[in-house]
Amino acid sequence: MAYARRIIDDELDDLFGQLAAIALDGPKAVGKTTTAEQHVAGLLKLDSKTNREAVQADPAVALRRLRPLLIDEWQKVPEVWDVVRRAVDEDSSAGQFLLAGSASPAEGATAHSGAGRIGRLRMRPMTLSERQVCSPTVSFSELLAGRRPPLSGECELGLADYVEEIVRSGFPGMRHLTARALRFQLDSYLRNAVDRDVVETGHVVRRPESMLAWLRAYAAATASTTSYSNLLDAATPGQSDKPSRATSVAYREALTQLWLLDPVPAWTPTGHPLSRLAQTPKHHLADPALAARLLGLSVDALLDGDGQPLGPQEGTMLGRLFESLATLCVRVPAQAADATVGHLRTRNGDHEVDLVLVRDDGKVLAVEVKLATTVSDGDVKHLRWLADRLGDDLLDAVVVNTGPTAYRRSDGIGVVPLGLLAL
Repeated sequence: MAYARRIIDDELDDLFGQLAAIALDGPKAVGKTTTAEQHVAGLLKLDSKTNREAVQADPAVALRRLRPLLIDEWQKVPEVWDVVRRAVDEDSSAGQFLLAGSASPAEGATAHSGAGRIGRLRMRPMTLSERQVCSPTVSFSELLAGRRPPLSGECELGLADYVEEIVRSGFPGMRHLTARALRFQLDSYLRNAVDRDVVETGHVVRRPESMLAWLRAYAAATASTTSYSNLLDAATPGQSDKPSRATSVAYREALTQLWLLDPVPAWTPTGHPLSRLAQTPKHHLADPALAARLLGLSVDALLDGDGQPLGPQEGTMLGRLFESLATLCVRVPAQAADATVGHLRTRNGDHEVDLVLVRDDGKVLAVEVKLATTVSDGDVKHLRWLADRLGDDLLDAVVVNTGPTAYRRSDGIGVVPLGLLAL
């Protein structure tokens, strides 16, 4: 099959032509190897036992390969990181090394962070535009430019289509599978992560089932700010002998090292008259399909309203997972546009904005996510509240929904079907 370009290819086209080494970080099956191969001439796969043993014996042997060189699963021999760093110290010519890793090595596994020598890019599952399920008409780059362009376009996706995309997954190698094979593959993915991948990062998992239960609780808390103590309670209902808080923290750290957790941090504004903002991240798994599978939710179950969400935020499990899909579809182009992504929630919960995209100059694009085909005045009240406080520092405000048409309301707030968003 012909390679389908990803948004991160644009970033690599821009950056790898100027930087000597870049690491692609992301969970297994996200497509790092396939994408990186489009930008290199040489390949060193460290998940091959033969290659791994040779490099473990002499890490500098990696430098003998043809460049630009992809070192795949580099974390299996962490010493190659320092070898590449030293090579860049000696020769900083652009476009020499791509390193792809599906886990972040344990602290101390490398002698140096690589700061100033090895750049890092996060790679996430495919967005809807990358899946080519709709023809996008709304550019995030233009929204972030602050010109408030007219919005237009028709989206043929309906609610059932969005639910299908939640369950179908953005892992490219799973997109062609039948429903049963996909369920099997996602189950195997999660089981292997707990049974094998976590152990390879240096963590000891005495009770794999307890970690899976914690992951299920995390999935139920998708798109919420549920405390980690509540997650632990939800993972161990009715148990008097609960794992310690330190165990819960260890679960979180281990799964974060595998890039399986992808929380949205709380936005901390500087120079704005905003106070009493909560600092708790919003929980998201790397792919909403993983959350749906952990909770045993099929397309029909989600459409029937099944699933009990966990956390202070209102809404159904379908609404939470739709927000998670929207968050994925926002974060990928936001990264390419050099914007950071956070969320806003006041401590008393009076005001929330689902996604806050921030440019380097501190100016903001605010995004609300609504599982609805229409947008009412009540749906934009938090965006209006934020606009009153930010003034000219608010570049634009949009509601992402499941409706058929992109347009601007009379108050200037944009309404954009999720399927129409692109870089």
